[in-house]
Amino acid sequence: MRVGILTGGGDCPGLNAAIRAVVKRGTAEHGMSIVGFRNGWQGVIDGDAVPLTRDDVSGILVHGGTMLGTARCHPHKVDGGIEAVQQTVADEKLDALICIGGDGTLRAASKVNKSGVPVIGIPKTIDNDVVGTDASIGFDTAVTIATEAIDRLHSTAESHNRVMVVELMGRHCGWIAVTAGIAGGADIVLAPESPFDIEQIGRKIRHRHRYKNFSIVAVAEGAVPAEGSAWDASETLDEKGNPIAGQVGMQVTRAIERITGFPSRLTTLGYVQRGGVPTAADRLLATRFGVAAIDAAAEGNFGTYSALRGEHIEMLDFDVMAGKTKYVPNELLQTAWGL
Repeated sequence: MRVGILTGGGDCPGLNAAIRAVVKRGTAEHGMSIVGFRNGWQGVIDGDAVPLTRDDVSGILVHGGTMLGTARCHPHKVDGGIEAVQQTVADEKLDALICIGGDGTLRAASKVNKSGVPVIGIPKTIDNDVVGTDASIGFDTAVTIATEAIDRLHSTAESHNRVMVVELMGRHCGWIAVTAGIAGGADIVLAPESPFDIEQIGRKIRHRHRYKNFSIVAVAEGAVPAEGSAWDASETLDEKGNPIAGQVGMQVTRAIERITGFPSRLTTLGYVQRGGVPTAADRLLATRFGVAAIDAAAEGNFGTYSALRGEHIEMLDFDVMAGKTKYVPNELLQTAWGL
């Protein structure tokens, strides 16, 4: 059996661990040949392939990013893209494709699978927004980095009697901000799922400063004000309507300082959250996902993606996640706000 593998969308820690698992399990356990495609779906469209052996993946477990490279390319959005993928699969004599990606990349995988190309998915995204799986590759590392940043901001905030605002990634979902905010002891957490009232935030901070001289505010880059708020959202969005990194955090910082009178400073972590060495949890999850995916290929279980369900890895149909988003549950939002 001959299987192709690609990584699509944004990079994150743990991708190489998944690639390694697919190659080692596929070659040793199933006697397969593994072919890697450079730069995501674009590489499949272009036929940019490289054979992968156990020697090629030796030592990559601890490396961040992806040895195959990645790109934000979806075949169904490229003129003739699906047909090009089909041609590459035929030219390379592939029996299956394994696609490692977030919700957008996996939606593309679902469409490619429906076109007749056997595809299996592995969910990765620091946003943790893929429906059906308790966690995705990269999320634990991103939360660990964000939590450490919040921990470090406490000392500066307290030393200078300041409000420290930290903007974290999360355009549509606040998983990183909420999870790291709780773990790092942030006093205010703002997420896209729960529109905020900046005046209420100001009152909460003023009340806190009666007995504490500093505050930490964790805000997701996609956080939005409540309807009717005196807030110019146009300054925080690009021409496509997506949040501009740093802008929401800056607006919140300025508003807090104006309302409370307390000196406020902004830290924007940005791409720092996606880089570096993966945590042990991400290495383990990526390895389990890779093993499950290549085993599914050997069994002919196509049109599925690996998912963590409790303590077990299951293979779910693409239809479970297609067109859906896993938002932070209200219980977790209330936990963050109530501390």
